[in-house]
Amino acid sequence: MTENLDAETLAFAHRMFDLARAGAADELAAQIDAGLPVNLTNDKGDTLLILAAYHAHPDTVAALLSRGADHTRANDRGQTALAAAVFRSSTEAVRALLAAGADPAHGNPSAVETARFFDLPEMTELLRVG
Repeated sequence: MTENLDAETLAFAHRMFDLARAGAADELAAQIDAGLPVNLTNDKGDTLLILAAYHAHPDTVAALLSRGADHTRANDRGQTALAAAVFRSSTEAVRALLAAGADPAHGNPSAVETARFFDLPEMTELLRVG
């Protein structure tokens, strides 16, 4: 699909993904409020939510969820935002995702499998308790 986009549009999209990685919740939220698709996905299948979760930015995760980000989406490797937040041991991001209804068993590896594989007992407990 990127072959159909001009250089300016691609640069803008890359900047939006960088905002998610950097945890620029307010700026990203303003862009979404102005019409940016909340489930914008990059060439690896990563959504803004997955990137924010992976980079341990719970405020950005919460802002995206409040604007309708789909926590069920998985990237091209089968990873979800919840699994990413678990991997980073981002307690607040995990809590926000669970509160939004994210399924700890969804994805490959799932959040539960991620916690188990990386021996993250505090994350395992958080997933169990919700």
